[in-house]
Amino acid sequence: MKIKRLLIANRGEIAVRIIRACREADIVPIAVFSEADREAMHVGLADAAYCIGPAPAKASYLNSESLIRAAEATQADAIHPGYGFLSENAEFAAACARAGITFVGPPADVMRRLGDKIEAKRLMEQAGVPVVPGYSGDDQTDAVLLEQAKQIGMPLLIKASAGGGGRGMRVVTNEADTADSLDEARREAKAAFGDDRVLLERYVAKARHIEVQIFGDTQGSVIHLFERECSIQRRHQKIIEESPSPALTPELRKQITEAAVAVGKAAGYINAGTVEFLFETPADGPPRFYFLEVNTRLQVEHPVTELLTGLDLVRLQFRIAEGEPLPFTQEECVATGHAMEVRVYAEDAAVGFQPSVGTLSQWIEPSGPGVRVDSGVRRGSVVSPYYDPMLAKLIVRGADRAETMARLEQAILNFHVLGVQTNLAYLLAILRDAAFREGDLSTRFLEQRFADWKPDVVIPNEVLLALAGTVVTAGSLAGKLSKHSDSVTGKSASGRGIENSLGLWRSSGRWRNT
Repeated sequence: MKIKRLLIANRGEIAVRIIRACREADIVPIAVFSEADREAMHVGLADAAYCIGPAPAKASYLNSESLIRAAEATQADAIHPGYGFLSENAEFAAACARAGITFVGPPADVMRRLGDKIEAKRLMEQAGVPVVPGYSGDDQTDAVLLEQAKQIGMPLLIKASAGGGGRGMRVVTNEADTADSLDEARREAKAAFGDDRVLLERYVAKARHIEVQIFGDTQGSVIHLFERECSIQRRHQKIIEESPSPALTPELRKQITEAAVAVGKAAGYINAGTVEFLFETPADGPPRFYFLEVNTRLQVEHPVTELLTGLDLVRLQFRIAEGEPLPFTQEECVATGHAMEVRVYAEDAAVGFQPSVGTLSQWIEPSGPGVRVDSGVRRGSVVSPYYDPMLAKLIVRGADRAETMARLEQAILNFHVLGVQTNLAYLLAILRDAAFREGDLSTRFLEQRFADWKPDVVIPNEVLLALAGTVVTAGSLAGKLSKHSDSVTGKSASGRGIENSLGLWRSSGRWRNT
């Protein structure tokens, strides 16, 4: 059935992204908003918008009943959940089905099958997909778990079966700490997910995080759209993603993508999903990978795949939700070049990366060959404390990894933001790191190389306000300066530090992201 009116059960840049896909697919986009988002960018871009409740996410974007009412009130025949919020909530998908509304994503039974880490691991074992050695049994008594932990050995990873985002997860390096860590993980899992079951795995100390984009249709076909490397993470949250992975040879790529397709077929997967793997290169053997989990939704980093394949993954989601078959075979899928994405957050590195709130007095996105920006804000947008602090995604494509990094560096240097602190300087520092440039990555990369990173200068609020006023009246000057900025040092042609094309402020020869 052709989707005619689509309610987007999300906000920010992903809502804007889906609205643009709707325009190209001749679908009427309908936005929802909380009271804090009344003036948000996605609200103004949609054909219609519906208030779903107060600012807190639990009362609005996480309120499934309110979202269903909004869909019915606006005569939407489909709902796209975006990512985050209710995107992987099987009960929400089931509620859509009961209301006769098409859910743009996998059906509830597939979500349940893969959302439980214990059940998913068993399914993968049956399908012959490599899994991390460990314990995922039904007996969850302390005695059994402690004995299994002893057999697995140190270091040990404790994971909540229903968990995600690092909650209910503990790394144990000393056997004497196992009981306390197990108790902590269970309590956290119970509080966060209402389920205190855990699984135990050998902790892969130096691992890369590689994921494979898959799509399945209602006719039973499952294909992959290649891999993305997502090893650069802070507190289990991805910051930089790229494709192809610097670690994979053609043979390893074939093995890991075929394993991802096997995962999809074993689960009866429909629509967009991502199969996550841990990849390691041990000193005593060849490289190997292990199944980690499946994200049963569109990923934040999906534009990386779009830039390499030329496909619109959101429109592909629409097609599959309408019951149409995949429009191409695996052999017809081709990826060329190299792409990299960085996530631009409103956060203050000087105070532990705490979210930064305020009004964007300046917002100028970079442009150029191979540069794409997916954002949900503009100049004048209010960054509130209620939601995830991601402002935008900067995605760049080049002929190879070296060209992509060069273009990305220049794009970061041409991103103006004033009004809130951002992580742009942090991203630039990572990009310029020697190990990163060599592709020597792991999920502990930031922990090991950037644990004590701080911006060089902390800018007083009064200086930020003065800069904001200066930029408002001197936008043309900033544009002229950006043409002459040095991509390595960030210096303008004059050598003065009023503002270069990164939206940086300089004091004593040092740059700090504003």
